[in-house]
Amino acid sequence: MQEVTIFWFRRDLRLNDNAALYYALKKGVPVIPIFIFDKNILDKLEDKADRRVEFIHAALHDMQKQLQKMGASLEVYYSTPLEVFAQLLKKYRLQSVFTNHDYEPYATERDTAIKEFLQQNSVEFATYKDQVIFEKNEVVKDDGKPYTVFTPYSRKWKAALKESSLKSYETEQYFSNFFQQSPKGIPSLTSMGFKPTGNPFPPASLNEELVKKYAVQRDIPAIAGTSKLGVHLRFGTISIRSLAEKSQGLSETFLNELIWRDFYHMILWHFPHVGKGKAFKPAYDFIEWRIDAGEYDKWSNGQTGYPIVDAGMRELNATGFMHNRVRMIVASFFTKHLLLDWRLGEAYFAQKLLDFDLAANNGGWQWAAGSGCDAAPYFRIFNPYLQTQKFDPQLNYIKKWVPEFQEFTYPKPIVVHEVARKRCLEVYAKALKK
Repeated sequence: MQEVTIFWFRRDLRLNDNAALYYALKKGVPVIPIFIFDKNILDKLEDKADRRVEFIHAALHDMQKQLQKMGASLEVYYSTPLEVFAQLLKKYRLQSVFTNHDYEPYATERDTAIKEFLQQNSVEFATYKDQVIFEKNEVVKDDGKPYTVFTPYSRKWKAALKESSLKSYETEQYFSNFFQQSPKGIPSLTSMGFKPTGNPFPPASLNEELVKKYAVQRDIPAIAGTSKLGVHLRFGTISIRSLAEKSQGLSETFLNELIWRDFYHMILWHFPHVGKGKAFKPAYDFIEWRIDAGEYDKWSNGQTGYPIVDAGMRELNATGFMHNRVRMIVASFFTKHLLLDWRLGEAYFAQKLLDFDLAANNGGWQWAAGSGCDAAPYFRIFNPYLQTQKFDPQLNYIKKWVPEFQEFTYPKPIVVHEVARKRCLEVYAKALKK
């Protein structure tokens, strides 16, 4: 039985500029790339037309085509990680398993279990940084403590970047070290209980002209002013290093968005309770959120009577995408106008967003609720009407998603802004006095 190395794809679905894949191939032992459709994750998904699963499936087929040209093949499983590695131990003589870091609570527990299982069978488990520029303790305060405010973190991040490198991992020079075998089949979406939609995904390429205008256009939801690369960063079909390198000199504002990604992943790593349903600031767990399923349903269906909010929710429900400025308006409305628990809104976004990322989604929702690190203070409450005047003055975004907003059929506002604002301030102040 030939000795082999396993490379385990997760959030890094590309063959080029892939840190752990580079080190696996460089080692010289034949590398078998695998992907696991994890039943622990997939079986919890209620929407069987989930486009994220469809995106992963398409990305795997793209990589399989590349590997076949080299005489290699992906091995794709629909199972649990422990069951898969038990199978692989029977099938091959494993020397080592290489993969890239994942920082989410489930992922760290999973990887700890896999590492222990492999070590019991004398197999090395090696992991590398790939999906962020800086991680864990790489950008911290001078006293070694983690930053909890973005601006000083970003300054330290940029200083660290000058002293390091965004050099790519040139995996191509070692492609001959892939294990040679005939093509293996990839489980179909339907065989795993999912329904393909056939809807297109945004391209995995950086529009440099868009990036140059990013600072001016990014807050205007009616125009194509954002990159829509979130899904590609989420699943690693594009390299964060190449993106950061290209954006340098083009747009400081765009680069800052990449730094926010690192910031929220750092927060999740140092403060894992935020990924387990707890407020970053514990006092905010005392807020007495309202329980009103009727208003939740109207919000989720884009029927609140506030056109900018409804437009955002309808865009999300129809496309799996929501403009970032509108995400902030929608989340603020949910937590402060409706006084509904931010965890419910976070969970809805987690179900619907094509680019859902736990660290960023949690960070955004806690920011809106005031409960997070570097959050908007609780008394800052977005006025949806003023936000509309500022960011959609011609109502082009609203007209696209809520064409009936001036008709009698359009619902009246489910809350009055001034009344909701007063109620929010009272409830927050009461909780934070405890």
